[in-house]
Amino acid sequence: MLTSDLRRVLDGAPIAHVATVSPDGSPHVVPVFVGTDGDRIVVFTGPGSVKARNLRRDPRVALSIATADDPFTPVTVRGRVVDWIDGDAGWEIVDRVAAKYIPVPYPREDPRVVAVIEPTVQKVGMG
Repeated sequence: MLTSDLRRVLDGAPIAHVATVSPDGSPHVVPVFVGTDGDRIVVFTGPGSVKARNLRRDPRVALSIATADDPFTPVTVRGRVVDWIDGDAGWEIVDRVAAKYIPVPYPREDPRVVAVIEPTVQKVGMG
């Protein structure tokens, strides 16, 4: 279950940096749009991206999230990717999340998949 503080952050348009584990054990970090689907966190990517390949091999993930109004308050999440959503259901989530960030429908030139993250650690602020 998402904490109310984390849900408040995710309901805005924060920038999340997603960290995955590369095959050699090194970290791979990229910025992404982020949102929620029920009590889970969602991010989307190309199905063949480094992030997708890493998460399909090792579902552990960490997010460092910065809000526009308070970018120095730490917001961190650790968890696991528990599902992948593609097709029409995936595009519905992509469009809903992207609408927080861009004023036009998300481009359809390249396929997208949605990674569904079950958080195991959630922290907003220094506490």
